[in-house]
Amino acid sequence: MNARTEARHTSPAFRDPMRPHDPRDPDPWHALMVDTSIPIDPAVKQAWLEDSASPSRQYLLPLLRPFARAAIVLVQVLKLVLPKHWQSSSLLHRSLVFGLQRFVSPQANWLIMRHFHLGAEIQQFILRNLPGVEIPPLHFMRFRSLEELRDDAFLRHDLNLYNFVIWVNQALHARGQRMQPPPALDLSMITDGGFPIDSMPQGRWNRVDLLTAIEVYTPVYQFFLTDTDFWRAANSLQLDETIALYASRILDDPLPLLLVNNKHPMIPMTTLRAGFRLVLHGLATEMLHAYLVQQKRALAAQADVPAEA
Repeated sequence: MNARTEARHTSPAFRDPMRPHDPRDPDPWHALMVDTSIPIDPAVKQAWLEDSASPSRQYLLPLLRPFARAAIVLVQVLKLVLPKHWQSSSLLHRSLVFGLQRFVSPQANWLIMRHFHLGAEIQQFILRNLPGVEIPPLHFMRFRSLEELRDDAFLRHDLNLYNFVIWVNQALHARGQRMQPPPALDLSMITDGGFPIDSMPQGRWNRVDLLTAIEVYTPVYQFFLTDTDFWRAANSLQLDETIALYASRILDDPLPLLLVNNKHPMIPMTTLRAGFRLVLHGLATEMLHAYLVQQKRALAAQADVPAEA
């Protein structure tokens, strides 16, 4: 986020969360801004809520969502006559990047770019806190610009997640090992601060919020991928519970699991709500990473406290 983005902030709820309010007419966004019940980076909370409070979310989403979900059904029918292995990840990612650059809000794009960094760090946290467990090399994706997403970034993100779960559990099984708190917790891979992300486009049409953009692009994603790829992508969202369980066992703390809304990966869900569930996935990832940042700060504070005589 930069000064030009901040200049577009207009709601008092976002400019000054600690301002007095009218008890007879409280602003819902003000309440969410000052609430501290969930772990989340303050800059992320502001960008997230501003994106959620946008006119695009209020007026455009209700109009487009029924058509977007109807399109999912139509594409599913169309796939019956298309060749079984019809797909073009290249065209998919070029169209995604085109839309992100020209229509999606700076806040939403910034949150999308952060997501790749967060996912990489959470997977590294789990892996490094399983002593002796080694898996084949994973490409932990960290992108700086939207242009870098053209290289099949979204598809590889899903593949990374499934491969991570498979390889980690195979390695644990081979060693007869269970996930549990390590002798010494390693949080060195968790970034406490900003990520190297370029400023996001702020053109005249960069107004579409995160959820609206995802709802519109879900049938596009479906069309350009095989049924197998799309089903895998949609149901990867329920692995939020799996990753949260891993973190909870390592930290010996149930809170990461309590923050998850995409649950029960053994009961696949319809793809019609994939857009909404993807936004839940993004929020769950932000909260888990923020909680790991809190744990890192707590460990650092403990290390600075002199031992009692």
